[in-house]
Amino acid sequence: MRVLVTGAFGYVGRAVTRALLDTGHEVVAMTTQPNRTQPSGRVQIVVADLRSSNQLMAAVDRVDAVAHLAALTRVRESFAQPGEYAMINTVGTEHLLAAVASTGRVMPFIHASTAAVYGTPEKQPIGEDCEPAPTSPYGETKLAADMAVRDAAVKGSIGGVSLRAFNIAGAVGRHPDPDLTRILPKVVAVAGGRFDEVTVNGDGSAIRDYVHIADLANAFCLAIGAAQPGKFDIFNIGATPATVAQIIEITRKITGHEIPAKHNPPAPEAPELRADTTRALTTLRWIPTRSDLEQIIGDAWDAEKSNS
Repeated sequence: MRVLVTGAFGYVGRAVTRALLDTGHEVVAMTTQPNRTQPSGRVQIVVADLRSSNQLMAAVDRVDAVAHLAALTRVRESFAQPGEYAMINTVGTEHLLAAVASTGRVMPFIHASTAAVYGTPEKQPIGEDCEPAPTSPYGETKLAADMAVRDAAVKGSIGGVSLRAFNIAGAVGRHPDPDLTRILPKVVAVAGGRFDEVTVNGDGSAIRDYVHIADLANAFCLAIGAAQPGKFDIFNIGATPATVAQIIEITRKITGHEIPAKHNPPAPEAPELRADTTRALTTLRWIPTRSDLEQIIGDAWDAEKSNS
């Protein structure tokens, strides 16, 4: 297939592009930056912005599927810029869906969604039937984008899939996670000497679910093959529950460096957020092979060293 990847040069987009190429697909890599260099003969670069309907219509020309990853993704930032998050994450997705519909071709449309749409439910692990209750503009805009994908699928213009990823981590091709507001890349950056310490809420016992970026990328490949015209499916993508304290300790062992931690008072946060991935495991036959914590941190550390 010829797959349009939006956000193709981002942290997740690079991994998805690589996985698609490895499984025999061609990629049209969408970017807003016209000075990108051609990464390979099987990748065509197209310059387009989610806010421009005309540019998007050119981007979807002659593609067979869409992997939609372009988005604003920082939870804290979304509180300061809710309008911008709504424009890119929700309205931008609606523009892209309209461009796909204008082709007259029914194609797989895989949306990179997030566990943030669920909020902080008491029942754990979190299944896809959990009632969404996002607690940030980021989560709200991604949920609205999910619903736009659902509506387009109901109309029959796409086969829609939402992959609701939990905490994405690790590295592919030595491209590290650049978002140091997230705990795992921040801990690795402290080990690499870029920061003096990591800040921890309370005793670091809060549990979150992590998935290696390579395993998430594989889920995109599987979802493209599983998407059915006129149908909308949701799959949780998570793999390894871990505490902040565990992440710090394993990073110390792998890197051989101390990780100074500043402990703040406990924050009002959910004690655990874990993914029920039964649906992905059984329906997509998705198998996470790189998502044990040691592999995730080891790959993140290799990327940190290669970029230092």
